[in-house]
Amino acid sequence: MSMKKLKTSAYQELMKEHIYATVEYMFNHDQEFGVACDTSTVNFEPDLPKELKESLPDVTLFMLANYSFETANIDTEYISFEAGFGSENFGALVHIPLLAVKQIFVEEYPILINSASMTIVEEEPVEAIDSMAALLNNPENAKLLKKK
Repeated sequence: MSMKKLKTSAYQELMKEHIYATVEYMFNHDQEFGVACDTSTVNFEPDLPKELKESLPDVTLFMLANYSFETANIDTEYISFEAGFGSENFGALVHIPLLAVKQIFVEEYPILINSASMTIVEEEPVEAIDSMAALLNNPENAKLLKKK
């Protein structure tokens, strides 16, 4: 299978459902976990101070433990939780789009790896063919038609 087929909207939706189900399972079983995600798509409320935001690596591991785990929830688009950042423990509500999740960890073990991308590759359009042209495309079918 080509990696291109893993960057379709259909595969992204499948991966999004899998991420949702995995996180929901963790919540239902009171299991703390880590989320490695692409920080370029993460939203913070209130927005992090510039120096804190710039200090985050492109892929950041957030540990949902203790207070962050207690405040965490999930909907069909985002994992959200409260967290403190920097030496001053700047508080913010973190919203991670489900498809921004790269991996989910329990302790040091990765339990989910997201192979879908945030960007959708253009799917090739399906060319419409009329039924008669499709029928005549096979020479064996041409014999079946009566000539008038």
